[in-house]
Amino acid sequence: MSTVKVTDESFEQDVIKSGKPVLVDFWATWCGPCMQIGPSLEQISDELASQLTIAKVNIEDSPDTPSRHGVKGIPTMMLYKDGQIASTKVGAMSKAKILEWLAEQGVA
Repeated sequence: MSTVKVTDESFEQDVIKSGKPVLVDFWATWCGPCMQIGPSLEQISDELASQLTIAKVNIEDSPDTPSRHGVKGIPTMMLYKDGQIASTKVGAMSKAKILEWLAEQGVA
């Protein structure tokens, strides 16, 4: 399963009400570091499809959600469990570091 595009309109259903943990990547097309981590997130999405959903929110297309959730810079990755923010990471990370972070959160 590849990453899921989430919008302001679908965030509640796709993330908050999800039955499994959701890693939300807040990004934009003009953000170099965002583009850098994109392929890693796609790979992780395929590898951990049964345990985790990876959702992508384009901050330009959906500006309300990032402001409501306190996103100050991008890329910002927020891990939601049971509808709540469990952990946040800001900035580009390697695939190994993202997997390490997820493992620390009991997801991977």
